[in-house]
Amino acid sequence: MFFMRIAIIKLSAIGDIIHSMIVLQFIKEKYPESIIDWFVDTSLKGVLENNPHIDKIQTIRLREAKKKISLLLFFNEIIKLRKLKKYDLVIDLQNLIKSAIIARLIPSTETIGLDKYSSREGLASIFYTQKYSIDRSINVITRNTTIICKALSIKISEEDLINKKSFLFFNNTVDFDYHLNDKPNILLIPGASFDSKIYPAKCYAEIVKKVNGNFIVIWGNDSERIIAEEIESLAPKVLVSNKLTFNGLKSLISKMNLVIGGDTGPVHMSWGLGIPSITLFGPTPGYRNTRFTNINCIIESNSIVDPYKINKSDLSIKDIDPADVVKIAEKLLDDN
Repeated sequence: MFFMRIAIIKLSAIGDIIHSMIVLQFIKEKYPESIIDWFVDTSLKGVLENNPHIDKIQTIRLREAKKKISLLLFFNEIIKLRKLKKYDLVIDLQNLIKSAIIARLIPSTETIGLDKYSSREGLASIFYTQKYSIDRSINVITRNTTIICKALSIKISEEDLINKKSFLFFNNTVDFDYHLNDKPNILLIPGASFDSKIYPAKCYAEIVKKVNGNFIVIWGNDSERIIAEEIESLAPKVLVSNKLTFNGLKSLISKMNLVIGGDTGPVHMSWGLGIPSITLFGPTPGYRNTRFTNINCIIESNSIVDPYKINKSDLSIKDIDPADVVKIAEKLLDDN
């Protein structure tokens, strides 16, 4: 079946958007004439920009409306959705109540999502005209590709995912001017969405001291900048970046030989860009939240993780031995 106009909804967050964007190249391969629009929160538009497989990025000011507690802004966004040209198919890859409501508000022939047993917010399923059952505990990328395969009658195999093309795009605007020698360029990403996903600064410093490379550490807010500066104070050869735009972040990661960090969006960008990485997992499940490849590795703490509920008081990421990170880092740098 050929769908001329397709709307994909994934409003947030950075890593979740990246884990969904993988589907675009396979849709375009099967249906090259399809029009694909992506609905995303305005604040995260930059993650999607410059992607040739997206015809239009449709922004929604949900985060802003929530922050300002503005009903007027919220209703204006609803009106904007209702005025859109009709889509043949709307696919909600977020499967939360807020995204499901948006999916239903968008004029369409069919609205697709998960059934009430397959998503964290089962009530979202009442807004879909077509619902699929997919186990919540399986890998998030597999979940996303399975929804697309069912909705569009296409096949995306494990081999396809292994041989995927890079799907994050950027222009060559320089956000961060750095001058490095011929040593491997290694990016540290210490920030995360909550504290128990953050690997200690002293552990990053130990890695820096033991691996031969040019180290850059990035940050996205004031608390992350403090961590970055602490790493620099413990390992002075580290270079702390200025604050980057999404374009600058994608550009910088693309130039690295290795990326190291916790379970956070910018680290997942390395997978999307085909750059070697080591992702450190404490309270979140590594087998579910990323994709393992011969260049994208993970290290999990010894914690027993519930994939259905995150324990934000689980600080086990602190127990990951820097020596284990060093061992994998050296192998990845030698192999690539």
